[in-house]
Amino acid sequence: MRERSLRDLQVSAIGLGCMGMSAFYGTTDQDEGIATIRRALDLGITFLDTAQMYGPLTNESLVGEAIRGHRDEYVIATKFNYRMDDAVPGDMSSIGRQDGSAEHVRSSVHGSLERLGTDHIDLYYQHRVDPNVPIEETVGALGELVAEGKVGHIGLSEASAATIRRAHAVHPVTAVQSEYSLWTRDVEAEVLPACRELGIGFVPYSPLGRGFLAGRFSSPDELDENDFRRHNPRFTDTNLEANLRLAAKVKEIAAEKDATPAQLAIAWVLARGEDLVPIPGTKRRSYLEQNAAAVGIELTEEDMRRIDAELPKAAGERYDEAGMRSVNR
Repeated sequence: MRERSLRDLQVSAIGLGCMGMSAFYGTTDQDEGIATIRRALDLGITFLDTAQMYGPLTNESLVGEAIRGHRDEYVIATKFNYRMDDAVPGDMSSIGRQDGSAEHVRSSVHGSLERLGTDHIDLYYQHRVDPNVPIEETVGALGELVAEGKVGHIGLSEASAATIRRAHAVHPVTAVQSEYSLWTRDVEAEVLPACRELGIGFVPYSPLGRGFLAGRFSSPDELDENDFRRHNPRFTDTNLEANLRLAAKVKEIAAEKDATPAQLAIAWVLARGEDLVPIPGTKRRSYLEQNAAAVGIELTEEDMRRIDAELPKAAGERYDEAGMRSVNR
């Protein structure tokens, strides 16, 4: 597996989003999740992405178990944001409010370090920007964690270009993580250009459109009752009909490249720039192996122009109203 640079942090060209191993995407299998993370190491995929709220708390513990004995062979990214004082593992309703205060930054890192079974976190993100706390305070506290050696690099998730600039003025930001894929391209207007101007790496999550572009499902009825995608605006009513046509076009172009739709979607993100490191999520080894092969797919300039011309914009917002309110814009 080739490597790429997020500013001055070297990572595998493709990462592994671990969220679905513990939450949000229906039935989970901890043993398979652990096996998937360990298989990633065999494939050279060493950049792992987790967060406190995944579970909550349980995903970091799963990652910690999976990497035991091989900690230094992985690059671990995790995220903080919501208060976890009263959080019950596995109970999303027990998560508290957003808190970007310096006090919460300092207290949050200790729980993550313990659950991950490590003395340092390679990349520590603020999961969502707290509108009630100046980003300067949050990033200042993150910078102190870097100075103490608890954190190697800092990042932001779903931050606006203006917020990124303010944060970077306080302490160098290594990476910004936001949703980016064939059908979610909002960041191209301001966020991605700001990152490139400042030399910040970019980490696209959900490069497979939450599995939809990969053909994992064609109707929310195929998903488990506790899968949050059943209520995602893009998979309901007339939006679903429009987006099925989009997914069919991805499948058509992929077949011409002798690739799976998932591989085409990942290859497209990789082709957008060497400063991008997609983190497709999966909870199964079979899909991980398919995703890893995307690094071998070359898309020509003509391929990229065709994709831009023939793939329409996705119908519907990427989150419900509450989810979109959490995005810093």
